[in-house]
Amino acid sequence: NDQTVMIEAGRIVEVGPASVVQVPENALVIDGQGKYLLPGLAEMHGHIPPPDQPEKQVEETLFMYVANGVTTVRGMLGWPGNLELREQANRGELIAPTLYLAGPSFSGGSVDSPEQAAERVRQQKAEGWDLLKVHPGLSLEEYDAMARAAQEVGIRFAGHVPSEVGLVHAIKRGQDTFDHLDGYIEYLKGHERVLTDDEIAEVVQMTLDADAAVVPTMPLWEIIVGAADLETLTAYPELQYMPPRVVQAWTESHRNRLANPNLNREQAQRIVENRQRLLRAMNEAGVKILLGTDTPQFFSVPGFSLHREFLRMEEAGMTPYEILVSGTRNVGDYFRSKDAFGTVSVGKRADLILVDANPLESIHNVHRISGVMVRGRWLPKETIEARLKQIANSYQ
Repeated sequence: NDQTVMIEAGRIVEVGPASVVQVPENALVIDGQGKYLLPGLAEMHGHIPPPDQPEKQVEETLFMYVANGVTTVRGMLGWPGNLELREQANRGELIAPTLYLAGPSFSGGSVDSPEQAAERVRQQKAEGWDLLKVHPGLSLEEYDAMARAAQEVGIRFAGHVPSEVGLVHAIKRGQDTFDHLDGYIEYLKGHERVLTDDEIAEVVQMTLDADAAVVPTMPLWEIIVGAADLETLTAYPELQYMPPRVVQAWTESHRNRLANPNLNREQAQRIVENRQRLLRAMNEAGVKILLGTDTPQFFSVPGFSLHREFLRMEEAGMTPYEILVSGTRNVGDYFRSKDAFGTVSVGKRADLILVDANPLESIHNVHRISGVMVRGRWLPKETIEARLKQIANSYQ
């Protein structure tokens, strides 16, 4: 209570009692009385549109992240030209989160030999990508060549677990995030049966021992396995901010998924329940959890999708504080070699959210945004709402 946070040149320079901190006469003063200040949130499995998309769509995607308090995005599928967009965003030339980007992915379609995998690593490191993205389809030899080269040149690799590689090998090889909890259900055969507590505890301990992190993306995976109801998805109010052709494509895709005669709805629900139990056990054991939703895709709208994720994290037993840490301090720790952010403290990047009610009492109070600061740039609620309205109206 009664604290003042001073910002200068995009950094927090002082935090202390209002009676002590001296505010310069020419400073912009944001009155936060009766409100709550928290660090900006991160999206640790986001996507940045390729540069060949309309400029309007690129800028709107980046804005929607910020509008929901997302001030950092780890882009998990790079496209040619995205590095230039990253520099524009990080210089503040457009309203956007700070971007950290994986390069074009390592997959069965992009890699056809161990030698090529190693060369691709060296190339992406030289080009300046922040990490490597692992997709399905790599052979064990190709994955190992990628991992060796990544460790030699000093670039991290993250994402999926190729089926030929498997969870245990990927953990031992040093993959640093397992996105969508990929590989866990497959290793435990959790699509076939309800998992025991001991089975879950084994993989949780393995993850802890390796100091690996997970990016759960729970609601998105409910859609992908066929457990989500189409009527519920199409009623999401945030769809008004997406191009109608995109929403239509998502709708048709999920309708086809649900109509597939090979879909086993009982099995789909079992997978969802096992994933929830796995997330609960990971949180209780202290596995590093990083907030992410895999957006934009399949009814996952940039920024808004975090609030869907909060629900599942809450259902898995995570407290509001633990959920917030997954999207703030934990992400700052993950990117500590790149910059300082993720807490409201001196020296950190000035990425902040001002909300109208205490998020520690209910995580859903994070929705009640009074304003967002991204790299020291203040966007009041009125500015955010006006731009969102403009985006929605453009699609009517």
